[in-house]
Amino acid sequence: MDARPLLELTGATVYFGVDAALDGVDFRMFPGEVHSLMGENGAGKSTLIKAITGALPLSAGVLRLGDGVVTFGTPHDAQRAGVSSVYQEIDLLPNVSVAENIALGREPRRFAMIDWAQMRRRAQEVLSDLGLDIDPASLLGRHSLAVQQLVAIARAISTDVRVLVLDEPTSSLDLDECAELFRVIRDLKQRGVAILFVSHFLDQVYEISDRVTVLRDGKLVGEFLTKELLRIDLVQAMLGRSAESLRAKPRLHVVEDDRRPFLSARGVSVGAGISGADVDLMEGEVLGVAGLLGSGRTELARAITGIDKLDGGIIHIQGQAESFGGPRSAMSLGVVYSSENRRAEGIISELSVMENITLALQAERGMLRRIRSSRQRELALSWIDALDIRPADPDRPAGTLSGGNQQKVLLARLLALSPRVLVLDEPTRGIDIGAKVEVQNLVGELAGNGLSVMFISAELEEVLRVGHRVAILMDGRVVDVVPSDSLNADTLTALVARPDEFDE
Repeated sequence: MDARPLLELTGATVYFGVDAALDGVDFRMFPGEVHSLMGENGAGKSTLIKAITGALPLSAGVLRLGDGVVTFGTPHDAQRAGVSSVYQEIDLLPNVSVAENIALGREPRRFAMIDWAQMRRRAQEVLSDLGLDIDPASLLGRHSLAVQQLVAIARAISTDVRVLVLDEPTSSLDLDECAELFRVIRDLKQRGVAILFVSHFLDQVYEISDRVTVLRDGKLVGEFLTKELLRIDLVQAMLGRSAESLRAKPRLHVVEDDRRPFLSARGVSVGAGISGADVDLMEGEVLGVAGLLGSGRTELARAITGIDKLDGGIIHIQGQAESFGGPRSAMSLGVVYSSENRRAEGIISELSVMENITLALQAERGMLRRIRSSRQRELALSWIDALDIRPADPDRPAGTLSGGNQQKVLLARLLALSPRVLVLDEPTRGIDIGAKVEVQNLVGELAGNGLSVMFISAELEEVLRVGHRVAILMDGRVVDVVPSDSLNADTLTALVARPDEFDE
């Protein structure tokens, strides 16, 4: 590794009004290294990224690139200097070709006309250089999200890139797609590119990163070599509090043989996603659900909560067969569902926190039995206090809250229905580690109070931390249910990724 930083911020400060989003932060990136930036929501990560990519000016401090001091007025200035970025929300055009996206804004021309042949050749060179077998002439929108992410990286490095910023690039990728992305990242490392990798997934940070910088409340906590930093120390550095807050699941107080499922599903089938699945949700227990993308995790959750109509199978509630005509009938029996798509199927951004919390309760009562405004406010304030939703303002638009607090608002909406079964699909996706810990601990408390909880997560360590038992899904079937105490991350990974030995 070169002993001199390729990019260096000194005393970086950014004010929004009188508040400092960054307060005297020092940050550096070395060539041929992957550097992770960690911290809770509001820690200053996004502000720092915007400062080094030209999207936001520094109020104070100095940015150096190579041997000189630089000032980027726009992201275009940063790109011309060799600093490019790829964000979680891919900003490419799905209705044009891969080649056009790679050359967007830099199209080669001949006689004042776009030289299509040269554009495709250049795109093919960039893709081949990354070891990617993608047809440059193909329509971008026809490719998977993972391929689109790789095309965005190809576009970023199609110029003379020196620093590459990857902001949550793996949030929607499965294990195989992450492996391909990491192969590309390691290839760029070998070429001397400095890579900033921002992710909420700790296992990915430890797999791909050489160095970690932690921010908290806009200030620098420290810079660490990843191999020398224990995970628990990283989490504590981010949270600023001890590991005592990291316990998620309470110890079960019932004898194993005495437990009975509140909800039991047998032979559940829905379309091509779920085929003959069996699952039991016990009172006072968290059932973690693990499986690869496409294994049927979400399909199972939607099937047992009345979202999708069953093609086959039966669901018992407290031993009695029930037929869910839809989510409303499931809710009437105490079974509620929280979607993995918080934006499209969860929070209504324009409505207030109070309106979001009372939405399902009002729907259950019907439009003719309106909940009094005073009662809505009383309910909302009680849940805001119980779940520590911040800021504690029931009139604030829910879309202005952080991801973790939006998730708490969704949980409050469901808990206001007094459910007996809570099915949570990726409840901590896209939220910072502090909010994750709070949600995980809340789930543990709910189970401790007698709720049956299904907890679905792509993060296997999270499944182990939260679940008392873990259901393994493969090809739309529950192939195993294992006590979490008998597993670790490696053994669970092996169970999830094993070959199709269960096929008959």
